[in-house]
Amino acid sequence: MTLSLISGPHDSKANVPATFSSIHDLPEVERHRILVEWNRTERDYPQDKCLHQLFEEQVERTPDVVSVVFEGQSLTYRELNTRANQLSHHLRSLGVGPDALVGVYMERSLEMILALLGSLNAGGAYVPIDPNDPPERVAFMIADAGASVLLTQGRLVANLPSHSAHVLVLDENEDKISHEKKASSCDGTTSQNLAYMIYTSGSTGQPKGALNTHRGICNRLLWMQEQYRLGSADVVLQKTPFSFDVSVWEFFWPLITGARLVLAKPGGHKDAAYLVQLICDHRITTLHFVPPMLGVFLREARIKDCRSLRHVFCSGEALQYELQESSSTCSTHNCIISTAQPRLRLTLHTGPAAPIAIYALCP
Repeated sequence: MTLSLISGPHDSKANVPATFSSIHDLPEVERHRILVEWNRTERDYPQDKCLHQLFEEQVERTPDVVSVVFEGQSLTYRELNTRANQLSHHLRSLGVGPDALVGVYMERSLEMILALLGSLNAGGAYVPIDPNDPPERVAFMIADAGASVLLTQGRLVANLPSHSAHVLVLDENEDKISHEKKASSCDGTTSQNLAYMIYTSGSTGQPKGALNTHRGICNRLLWMQEQYRLGSADVVLQKTPFSFDVSVWEFFWPLITGARLVLAKPGGHKDAAYLVQLICDHRITTLHFVPPMLGVFLREARIKDCRSLRHVFCSGEALQYELQESSSTCSTHNCIISTAQPRLRLTLHTGPAAPIAIYALCP
């Protein structure tokens, strides 16, 4: 394995790759930076918090602020919390408790975020099942997860494969669920319990369920907040299919920091022109792309109208040098979508499903 050792702002192309064995030949300052400073990553994050508890704490701080927006509909933090609590009580009555897996077979919508929060608040761990996945993959995940409860929407029920789970159609049971208690139902869930299970792609065989605990995802989100700082003026676009782990921070990072969450329409993540319009309409400050879609987005004619952008994250695969170079010519008012080396902040992150490199493209 080779390591390119770069010190200072000089041209990286002039650096000679070195092996790890030659690290002792470096000056003491350089050696200390690599072995000590870069590895000083410990943080005193709370280790006893559950994800939904961080959200509830934010509800107490900003109850009347808009928390989530979707296709002309919106909910305040208080409204979102109340409806999630009511759903959690109903799920409890169906037997959902700590570490119980709850299947979520839905398109992006307000019902989706309610399903995720309601499952967590009931003590369960949500299992995202994308209706756009091939039928055989959907059937495998439902059978393999063995979830006793499956949350869905009326328009999707006919597409479900044969299964033994109890089906709860959220948009058809809204009135029934609205009569449940409004207070939190959380009882007995700890940070060591499961928060969600996301299936891998199955590219090397059958998909495998990757589990994450509340402690694990809270640690990740608190790190992101320390590193990149969302605030009440931020608006985060959620567009990644919820069967990918990037979606987890898209959903929950804004909701534990008082920012606003905007949900793209189903399939909207594939339409660059639609995304540009959505960014402009809602003054999006923060969003994520996989590298190929970032390239499509950067070629969109109206990208210079996206003046509200502050943070653009890119992950999932290697960010090609050619894309870095082409994006350096595209700037908005506050965020230079650029990967010129002095401006590139690179953090290596191992996600619950696979190793993922996250590139934060921001000033």
